[in-house]
This record gives sequence, structure tokens and C-alpha cells, in this order.
Amino acid sequence: MTDVPQETLDDATAVLHSALSGDSEAVVGTFDAVVDRSGVVGAYDVAWCLAATMVPDDVPRGAWTLDFPGIDQAAYDTRWVARFVSAYANRDADTGEALFGAAIADGRLPDCLLTLAGSVVATLRSRTD
Repeated sequence: MTDVPQETLDDATAVLHSALSGDSEAVVGTFDAVVDRSGVVGAYDVAWCLAATMVPDDVPRGAWTLDFPGIDQAAYDTRWVARFVSAYANRDADTGEALFGAAIADGRLPDCLLTLAGSVVATLRSRTD
């Protein structure tokens, strides 16, 4: 990611620290504070930054398909995270924004953001194993 405001990086770091310690309330609290300060766009920017954490810098962007057997049977938040990270990997901000908007409309954004944070933690931990 380039040209990310320091405030967004700080918020993403706070989410990751909370998620790494297993503090779901703090993850939600950080996102709530971001929304209060910067609106939904701010929360989207933090989520996009978290997605960037899951996709290695050396992975070529723009030609990836979602390979997730059973994706249609997965829980809403799991499907959302898989599709959101896929949108990031493909540099498809329009799809990322559409997914964000759909989660808001469905009343599921907090669950999706918690699952995203947990997925980032799982990814980071798997890289250290």
C-alpha cells in the first residue's frame, strides 16, 4: 500500500494489537472510534489496510480468482472477508467498496470487521510457524 495516512496505519495497528491479544471489544471500539472521527470511509480505509497485511507485497496484483471450496456455504462474515481480501489482491477497490456497503446494509459490518481482524491475525501467525 502506498500513500496511506499515518492515522489509518495507526488505527490498523491498534486493531491488530487488540486482535492479537484476543480483545474483540477493543477491535470494535477502535473501528467505532474511526467511524466517529472519519466516518465509514475511515473504517473502509482501515479494513483495506488490514487486507493489505494479508497479501504479501511480492504477489502480483490483478489476476486472482477466489479459490475457496464451499464459499457459498460459509458464514456471511467468512464469505465477506474472502471476497474483500480477493478484491484487495485484484486492486479492485470498487468491489471492496460494494462489499463494505453491502455489509452495512445487511447490518453485518461489525461481524465482518471482527472476522477480518481475526483472519489477519491467523495469517500473521501462520507466517511465523
